[in-house]
Amino acid sequence: MSDAWTAVRGHPARFLASVWPWRSLAYLVTTVPIGLAWLTVLAVVVAVGAATVVLIAGLLVLIAGLLVLAGMPVLVHLAAAGERRRLRLIHPGRPVHQPPALRGPAHRRASWPEAGVTVLLTTLFWIADAVLLILLTVPVLLLLAPVLVRSGAIDLAGWRVDTTGEAWAVAPAGLVTLVLLMYAATALACGQAALVRHLLNPPEAQLAEAVQQLRRSRTGLVDAFETERRRIERDLHDGVQQRLVALTMTLGSAELDLPAGPGLDLVREAHQQAEQALADLRTTIRGIHPRVLTDHGLAAAVHEIAGRSPVPVHLQLAVGGRLPPVVEAAAYFFVSENLTNVARHARARSAQVHAWIEDHTLIVSVVDDGVGGADPRAGTGLAELHARLDALDGELDITSPTGARPRSG
Repeated sequence: MSDAWTAVRGHPARFLASVWPWRSLAYLVTTVPIGLAWLTVLAVVVAVGAATVVLIAGLLVLIAGLLVLAGMPVLVHLAAAGERRRLRLIHPGRPVHQPPALRGPAHRRASWPEAGVTVLLTTLFWIADAVLLILLTVPVLLLLAPVLVRSGAIDLAGWRVDTTGEAWAVAPAGLVTLVLLMYAATALACGQAALVRHLLNPPEAQLAEAVQQLRRSRTGLVDAFETERRRIERDLHDGVQQRLVALTMTLGSAELDLPAGPGLDLVREAHQQAEQALADLRTTIRGIHPRVLTDHGLAAAVHEIAGRSPVPVHLQLAVGGRLPPVVEAAAYFFVSENLTNVARHARARSAQVHAWIEDHTLIVSVVDDGVGGADPRAGTGLAELHARLDALDGELDITSPTGARPRSG
């Protein structure tokens, strides 16, 4: 049973044997002194502040009164903070949203939901809880009647018990009444806690918290993906590539030792295939995560891409120092994918790559003079690039009209 409301709706035996009736009772018991204390504090603050403002004996007195009244929002914040902590008695596993004003002493502002909770605490809640706690004394006295009657007669709301037999007769009624009042106390505590939670944890705050959690999770997934990709690149570079290098060396040695004939021809063909596989592997490793990007940053990696491009590329990069690794990787693959598309599909004569920092945001643009017609829905490259940038809260804007020499990127 995760909370008091789940427990009170369960099997009676399990509920009565659990800690939830006692946690609910503790919630109600603490409400009475806390509510009375805050009522006293707020009443004194309001009275002193109002009296000081009314008795305008001088400017300093007026300012003092206004300062006293200005402390009300702070008191409301403190009362609401205490209620957030007390909610753990009823819902221990469900934290309540805390606004930024509660996380630091500066820039505190009055909150109407918190003011509402404070008003309920100092008026309705403690009175209702006090009444129920007084009612709880009746079944307790009935249960203790066989012991208390030895010291004299017991009067309960006009009902007099003065013999041991009568005391034992009313004891079962006390037990039944106690069980019913424990249910009532738990239900009352759950109701008050639900109202406080609704005021202090509105749906929009829950939605904002969920969005923040989603962003953190998405960023964590991107970091995990980058870490795994680098591990694969390292394993290919240090493992498979080294074995292929050893294989090509062995086949080269075999070429020198074998006499001319069919066997030598097969070894030469195997040597050429191994070298081609090694070249393909190096290209794959460079595509997974180029070493130059890790060692020297985005600008050097983009220069390397431009140097391999069959289409002349003009670069204008103003990115300054190193950027976060995930940002550099996303920008690198953005440029790589676009220049690949330019070379394969655009029939362009030239391309340009621009990169700069604006308002702490990296902006990268790839422009070509090709025939246009780029459509993210027509293939997987741009769609995957869009998903990759979206994971970093980035945006992909494509301008590529068909049949012209457009700007694209």
